[in-house]
Amino acid sequence: MRAMGGLWRWRHNPLRRTTDLVEAWLALATLVLILVAVPVIGAVVGSAAQDALQQSVREQHQSRHEVTGTVVKKADNSPLDPDPETSTARDRSSRVIADWTAPDGTQRHGMVLSNLKNPRPGDHFTLWTDQQGRIVGRPLDSATASTHAVLAGFGSAVLAAGAVEGTRRLIVWRMVRRRYARWDQAWDKAGPDWGRTGTGS
Repeated sequence: MRAMGGLWRWRHNPLRRTTDLVEAWLALATLVLILVAVPVIGAVVGSAAQDALQQSVREQHQSRHEVTGTVVKKADNSPLDPDPETSTARDRSSRVIADWTAPDGTQRHGMVLSNLKNPRPGDHFTLWTDQQGRIVGRPLDSATASTHAVLAGFGSAVLAAGAVEGTRRLIVWRMVRRRYARWDQAWDKAGPDWGRTGTGS
């Protein structure tokens, strides 16, 4: 609104400088870009991220399998704690030695993290493995992927708006610097006695 008001105000003003008009047009162009181009950039980036993340969700759900582990015993924490300060109490209390059957039918045994608060031998818990039974992370779910895509689109829109506004401010700053330089040149030409010529002083 300010940009349009500036253009309207400077249309026929006799004091209007070319830089004033350029500044007003630049503000209007920035406003149009922020209102039109920035949402389009956000939508395109968000859509691309959504496609990529949903593809990753499908691939992870095909390659990762939920199996049931059986607690053999609670694990000794010392071998897995190279830096005890970085390990949370929950991580230390949920490490167990467990048995599980891989999707390919092989029996597996090893130390894993369980979601049990107080694991006892014979307790069952869920874990995720690959086809060979190696422990992997839980696959990304569709809702989380969509949230990440929305955040990617929003972040790119904010960055684009910042870039447009930053460019406008840089151009205006350079115009003002040039204007001040011309004023300094005009003052130098006028000399220190401007306005006093012919007054007899």
